[in-house]
Order: sequence, then C-alpha cells, then structure tokens
Amino acid sequence: MRFSMISLGALALVTAAPAMAQDETEPAPAVTVNGSATVVSDYKFRGISQTDGNFAVQGGITVSHESGFYVSVWGSSVDDYVTVHGTAHQEIDLIAGFKKSFDGVTFDIGALYYVYPGTRPGFAGDNSASDFIEPYVSLSYAIGPVTAKATANYAPKQKALALDQGATGLLDKQDNLYLAGDLSTSIPNTPLALTAHLGHTFGPSWLSGPTDEYTDWALGATATWKSLTFGVQYVDTDTFFTTPSGKNAAKGGVIGTIGVSF
Repeated sequence: MRFSMISLGALALVTAAPAMAQDETEPAPAVTVNGSATVVSDYKFRGISQTDGNFAVQGGITVSHESGFYVSVWGSSVDDYVTVHGTAHQEIDLIAGFKKSFDGVTFDIGALYYVYPGTRPGFAGDNSASDFIEPYVSLSYAIGPVTAKATANYAPKQKALALDQGATGLLDKQDNLYLAGDLSTSIPNTPLALTAHLGHTFGPSWLSGPTDEYTDWALGATATWKSLTFGVQYVDTDTFFTTPSGKNAAKGGVIGTIGVSF
C-alpha cells in the first residue's frame, strides 16, 4: 500500500511601500517559491500508517506562477511494507496543477505521480509495479471564518494498484477513487486553528488495503509561532491493516507534528 498527504497552494507575496504620495505598492512577484520541513510522530494518510507507527521526516517545495499553475516535489520516509517488494524507504511525490479563485470559490486540479526509489521487480517474470499516477480535483469555499473543501482523487487502472502484486502471469490492474471533505477555521486573535476531515476510499485496489472500501476521519488543531507550526490530530478508520510487525496500521491514534515553512 502507499499513501500520501499533500497540501498544495500558491501563496501570494505582496510587499507594500510606506504610505507616501510618491510611492506605489509593489506588484506581487510573478513566481513564488515556498517550502516546508516537518517531523510527524506517525505518517498516516487516509487513516493508514506508512511508518508502522513510527516517526517520519517530510519536506517539500512548491513553485507557483501568478497564472495559477504550480509544480511541487514532496517526500517522506516510509516503512518497507508500503510497496510489494519490501524495499521502499522513501516516497517522493511529483505534482503539477492549476489553482485559481473565482467569486470566492477556489478551484484546484492536477496530478500526483508517486515514486518509490529503489523498488524493482523481485524476479524474472514479475509484472508488479510501485510507481503510479493519481489525478485530483478540489473545490473550496469560505463561509465566514470556516473554509469548506471537497476533494476527489482518482487513480486510473494501472499495475501499481493491482491486487495480485508480485504474481507471475497476468496482472489484474485496478483503479481507486478517494472522496473527502474538510473543514478548517482559525480562532480570531489567536495563533490557533481547528480542522476536521472525513474521507472514503473506494476499491478494491492495492491502495484500499484489506477491504474493498473504508472510511477515515480526523480532528485536529494547530498553533503557529513565527515560521513554526505545532499540530495534534486524532486519526481513525473503520478498517484494519496488519503490518509485518503485527501492528494494526489502521488503528485510531493521536499524531503530533512540528513543522517549519519558508
């Protein structure tokens, strides 16, 4: 199984000159670059641990153009069970998309390409695969202090989603659909923000684990101080997934994060 969590966005950087008659506000740059580095107590996505309940180090960088187009690279450490060959220790996501706001609605469309360096077929005739592509689309809208977001991720039929990974002969390609809704709000005059998430995975595929489909949900809070963000989140599912160590990677639990943005 392989999962990823990425938050994409184009941040407009505007600098204003002192309010003097001869000065004008400087225009926003055509291209902006933003990055982040994060340590998480457990890398979970769609409710399933990718690190067997252990810490993960993550980081990413996004280059955005004023037109709305952006490209991004994001990576995380993972446990070796996330791919069929048991040799993956990193996940690298390559992203390209377009994001724009119209009348208060923000539209975001693009595609993620999941790469697991070091994964290769295990033996002659092995038709399995690890890397795959997943297009996505989302709509978000601010209602007072609350922002609501709906997202759809659809991975078309491909080798990396096949149920019979590692088998010789025919490879039963599968697809995968993930639908999610998110709510977020900032508490006025404080550095605090609250989040809520509900998602549903439709399978069967290598992504959906031991069941054809399942639901995941989460509640969280963050606090910012300068360029640092501290977060805590409870994540749970209605499914199970037993890792090689005997742990249930889908079991509910609290996750802590410390991140820095630049």
